[in-house]
Amino acid sequence: MLGAAGRRVLGLGLGKGAPGAVTATAARGYHERVVDHYENPRNVGSFDKNDPSVGTGLVGAPACGDVMKLQIKVDDDTGKIVDACFKTFGCGSAIASSSVATEWVKGKHMEEVLSIKNTEIAKHLSLPPVKLHCSMLAEDAIKAAVKDYKAKNGKATGKAETVQTDKASTA
Repeated sequence: MLGAAGRRVLGLGLGKGAPGAVTATAARGYHERVVDHYENPRNVGSFDKNDPSVGTGLVGAPACGDVMKLQIKVDDDTGKIVDACFKTFGCGSAIASSSVATEWVKGKHMEEVLSIKNTEIAKHLSLPPVKLHCSMLAEDAIKAAVKDYKAKNGKATGKAETVQTDKASTA
């Protein structure tokens, strides 16, 4: 069995408010928002990709192995995103970026979410430079989901259609 110091170093057995929990989090170098979204991710799941009201964005970064699927459910009458979900295979920063992205797109118009930038997600989560690719994936996934929805529904293409998702095709 590990002693208390060993559990603290490994981050094991440290519930919220437990002595050493902050120390273990700080030692990992992740901001508390990243840890919160990693430990309590919002909107995990998936929708039926064949549903015409659902847009699916699947992107990946071959360099690190992160793969992110973000889906939006759109109200056809208003053009507002009524729900969003994700599934991500990757590090804690990728999971946190996905979770934040789903929270931010809900209730917004499709065109409005295209203005969400990876820098905003990275700043919100206080991501270190080595983890910026995670927020870039989240931005790309949002754009890919909007593009997929528009393609399914024959909507005017516009800027979203020109977004390249080379990362997804090389994953």
